[in-house]
Formats: sequence, structure tokens, C-alpha cells
Amino acid sequence: MNALPWADLDSKAVDAARVLAADAVEKVGNGHPGTAISLAPVAYLLYQKVMAADPADPRWLGRDRFVLSAGHSSMTQYAQLFLAGYGLEMSDLQSLRTWGSLTPGHPEFGLTKGVESTTGPLGAGVANAVGFAMSARHSQELYDPEATPGESVFDHFVYCIAGDGCMQEGVSGEASSLAATQNLGNLILFYDDNRISIEGDTSIAFSEDVQARYDAYGWHTQHVDFTNGGAGYDEKLDELYAAIEAAKAVTDRPSFIKVTTVIGWPLPTLAGHHSVHGAKLGATEISALKAELGFPDEPFAVDDEIVAYARANAAKRATAARSEWDPRFEAWRAANADRAALLDRVLAREVPADLDAALPVFAPGSLATRAASGKVLAALAEALPELWGGSADLAGSNNTTMAGVDSFIPAARSSHDFTGAPGGRTLHFGIREHAMGNIVNAIAMDGLSRAYGGTFLVFSDYMRTTPRLAALSHAPSIFVWTHDSIGVGEDGPTHQPIEHVMSLRLMPNLDVVRPGDANETAQAWAQILRTSNRPAALILSRQNVTTFDRSEGSGFAPAGGVAKGGYVLKEAVAAPRIVFVGTGSEVEIAVAAAATLESEGVPARVVSLPCVEWFAAQSDEYREQVLPAGVPKIVIEAGTTIGWKDLLGATTEAVGVDHFGASAAATVLYEKFGITADAAIAKAKALLA
Repeated sequence: MNALPWADLDSKAVDAARVLAADAVEKVGNGHPGTAISLAPVAYLLYQKVMAADPADPRWLGRDRFVLSAGHSSMTQYAQLFLAGYGLEMSDLQSLRTWGSLTPGHPEFGLTKGVESTTGPLGAGVANAVGFAMSARHSQELYDPEATPGESVFDHFVYCIAGDGCMQEGVSGEASSLAATQNLGNLILFYDDNRISIEGDTSIAFSEDVQARYDAYGWHTQHVDFTNGGAGYDEKLDELYAAIEAAKAVTDRPSFIKVTTVIGWPLPTLAGHHSVHGAKLGATEISALKAELGFPDEPFAVDDEIVAYARANAAKRATAARSEWDPRFEAWRAANADRAALLDRVLAREVPADLDAALPVFAPGSLATRAASGKVLAALAEALPELWGGSADLAGSNNTTMAGVDSFIPAARSSHDFTGAPGGRTLHFGIREHAMGNIVNAIAMDGLSRAYGGTFLVFSDYMRTTPRLAALSHAPSIFVWTHDSIGVGEDGPTHQPIEHVMSLRLMPNLDVVRPGDANETAQAWAQILRTSNRPAALILSRQNVTTFDRSEGSGFAPAGGVAKGGYVLKEAVAAPRIVFVGTGSEVEIAVAAAATLESEGVPARVVSLPCVEWFAAQSDEYREQVLPAGVPKIVIEAGTTIGWKDLLGATTEAVGVDHFGASAAATVLYEKFGITADAAIAKAKALLA
């Protein structure tokens, strides 16, 4: 085993990271210095001695991925990005947590070069890391299937640092359990066991043996104790380096390395105290720290020689890594022209030019939009080889399984119903909605494929932070949420979403798409796939809905209008006096209401509004054409009525449900709760009067 290459300037660089963390937090007056100080040797070891990376090309395809799940300790990563030369300069560290800086309070994907995922909500980064590891394995199977696992240009390691808070959050357990099932030998997780959280010693709420838990999951586990009675770090780096090398050699399961530390060490008086977790240290403590480490007693005074050494070392390692990887990649490109073209298209976040030709066209009839979605996925399987996904144990209900594809599981995990094989595209997340969302987000941020995850809409509550993180990160994640209303029926109010669709619309940068029939579902998928810079929530019905006859002369517009978010589905016989607006399964109710009013001599237009966000992005002229300001509107959606006046104007009335559902057949519930054409007509007549 190779010994750890280490020089005196390496130790100085570690200490530089410590004082920079202290100074940056002190300058802004708030932050989390303790973990960044005590974990500086671990982070430096990864960035300078272990990970394959290229600071000059942070998105280099051959790089290892790093996720700071303990995102509150952002200076743990920022200091290393500064030292390694990723583009952060001293002024950026001096601007920590301030307006317009590249160093926000928690690392943000797409803002700071070298940050692979937005982290901060504790435990989410662990699930992100699992997603990156799954993405790596899937990419090798998609682009280089003939290669021996571990020897492909698409193989790399994923490293993640998590803390006590991450280990307490359930999402880390969900994801870690799945990682073991997936045999993710390319994932290495470091657990910073410092036994401190905001409320002090974790013994008051956290007493389990975390390493034993990971043993039980089926991970390869090791322990490196840095405390040595409260002192000592550098002498333990050889042991940690050896543990990392041992973890890399384990290819059939993920690796867990428990790193026992003293938070804030080597602070002279505050090391180990919970106050250093989330507050500035004070000038006296920082001065004493600098005196102990041999640094000048002035803010951000780091010798240029230290920075130059670290950056030169990172550049040298990058050159060595690329001199080995780049020729192999070019050889792969030369031998795999079609796969290389696919890779280039996917990295550009583009879809095939002939995507529409792959979409099914549904005949008039009756079909649940969840069933239509399943047929769309089956049709897209060949056209979009990069598309993969599944659900949180609800594949048969969500219709998220592509026909004719294997499962993304080790072959030994195959069941009677699902066959695991290299290249499998059906994901089985288990009943782990929160982990599923973070895994899908990581795959989206990795950018080597496109993934979706499904569950019932009511269970979006379990994974609420994940579309938010995707939206914040501009990641094109796809969340498939079915059983979207009281149409769930007999399962009752626990499974019937009421407030969910409208509340999701409140989330910035999230496209909430609720198609009204089978052909709208196909067009919704197409537009979602064409959107490369924001996530989408595809909201689908359990119950059958009318598939409209859109043939020429039918009076119904083509479903291509879905791409604009809202369109005139059926025009009035004359200038409309009322506009019925429907979403999802309630579009057919809008059609019925309009037909009745027109039979009574009142011209009524029907607008299908599958996506408020797409509609809002259209020109003022287009939106006025579809929903004229001077014409009253009745919107019908089987959810809360709150918010529709804000979205569509003061002369809007809503037909919906503002209370919990009940256990009964869907048809009964719609009638009992007044989500009917008659109710819509009554509101229309009241407005017209």
C-alpha cells in the first residue's frame, strides 16, 4: 500500500484552512466554524491527495464527486476550493454568507465551481451521494457496457462527508439502506463523529452505535479516531489514508469510515464546546489559535507560498490524472461513435429532434392519465436511452416501469417480477420517498442521464424538500406524482391530496403539470423532457378520464397546446361570455359545463390549463387571447380553491374542495363535494348575473 505523501507545507495548508474558517465566520459575524476547523485535515486529504479532479475544469467527466452533506460547515469545502484553485479567491472567503458572494451559507450547485450539489438540509447530501454513485454505475452501463466494471472511463468514486445531524435525519438511513442493496462499491461516506449539535452533547438525543448500524445495512465499515485524548491530527492522516485505500478496494458494497473528532480542535479553550458549532469564535480565541499554529495575528493572513504550493499540487495531480484518462476517453469516443453522440446530446441537455415522432397518439375513449403516462414511457424507452426511473414501491400504481427493460439492481437481487441486469433502467427505491427525491436530484445534477421518481401525490409531503432543492439548483428532476385528488376514492382522506397541487405551485422554479387527458399526458412528457433548467412535477389521475377526440372538425384543439401551459381546448360558438378553465381530471367537467351553457344560449369557452408556470411564461398577448381579462372565469380543480383569484384575476370563481376527503367511490365524492358540471354552471350563472 502506498504511503501518504505529505510535506510540511501540507500541514501548513491544513492549518491555513482552519484559520480561514475562523476568520471568514468572524468577519460576517455568523456561521459554523467548529467543524470546518476540526475537519480541515480530512477535507484537505481528499482534495489534495485522494480525489481525481481538475480545478481548471471542474466538470471534467473523469472526476471523482464530492458531496458535503454537512452543508452548514460550508467553509470545510470553500477553503479547499480556494486552496486547490477552483476559482475562489481570498475576497470570496472574505465575503462568506454575504450578498452576491460565491460563498453562500450552504454550498449551492451551479453557483460555486466545484460544488456538485446544493446541500444544507441535513442528511440530504448522503442521499445525493447515493444518487451520484448510482449515476456513475448507470453511466458505465449506458455508454461503455463492454468495459470491465472499475476499468471504464465512466467509473469514478463518490466521497461524502456527513455529521451527527445527517446521521439523525431519516433520509440518510433510507438512502444508506438502498446503497447497500445496490452494492455501490464506488461510494465512500465519512461520518464526522464529533458528538456535538446545536443543543450541545448529542447524548441527550442520540445514543446509537452508528457504525454498527452501517454494519447492519451491509456496508464495509472502518473507524479512525483522531481524538487521542483531545489532541493530534496529522499523525492520524496515515491511518485515514490507508482506510480510504482499503475502502476503494472494496468493490461490492459501499464504505463507511467513522472519523471520531473533537469539534473545533485545536482551538485553545473552546475545542469540544457546542458554542463553536454555529457561532463566531471571538477575537481572543482566534488570536490564540493563530499563535498556536504559527500564523500572524491578523485576518486572512495566509502565506502566498502555502496557497501556491496547494494549487500547484492540485494542478500537478490533475495533469497526471488527465494524462491517463484523456487518451482512454478519446479511444472510447473513436470506438463508440453512436454512444459518443448520445453522450454529447445528453451533456448538452438536448432531446432527439424527432422526439414527437416517438410519442403515442391516443384514440378517443377513456383512460387514466397515470396509465397514459406508462404508455408514453414505454414508447420513449427506445427514443431516449438515457431516460430511466421508477417509484417508491408503487410501480404498478404509478405506471413508472418502462415495458421491456431490466431493473437497475444487482443480478443477485432479482425477483420473480423484476430481473436485474447491467444496463437496467427500472429503479426500485423501496418505500423511501425522501431518499428517492434526493437520488433523482443527484442524477439530474450529474447530467449524464435523465431520471424520474414516482409515488402518490399525497406522499410528496415525505419528500417535500427535494423538489425545492431541485428548483433552487435548476436541476431538471422529474417527479411523477399520481393519485392526485379525491379521485383516489375508497382509500380515504389519508391518501387524498387536497392542498398539494396549489402549494406546489407556490414553489419558485418548479413546473407543476396536471394534464387533462391521455394526449395531453404525452405532450406534457415531451415538454418536461425539453426543459433542461428546472424540475417538473407531473400530476396524474388514478381514475379514468375522457380522452378527447381531437380530429379535424371535432371542435377540440390539438394537444400540442400543452407546451404553452394553457390553451383553448374548445372554442365557444360565439364571443365567449364565460370561460371554463379545467386542470387534470376536471377538464372533462369543464367541457360538460360549457356544453350545457351553450345549449342554453350562453357562449362558453373551455381552456385546459395543465401548467400555470408554462402559461405564465407566455407573452401577455397570448395569455390575453386565451383568458381575456374582461370575461369571467370558472376554474375547476379537485383541490383547494385558495389562490385561483390571484392566478387568474378577480372575476374568477373556483370549484374545488377546501376540506379533507372521505372513504367512498370517486364518483360519489365528486358528487357529494360538489365538483360537478352543475356546480360550475351555477357559479357561472351567478357571475353572469
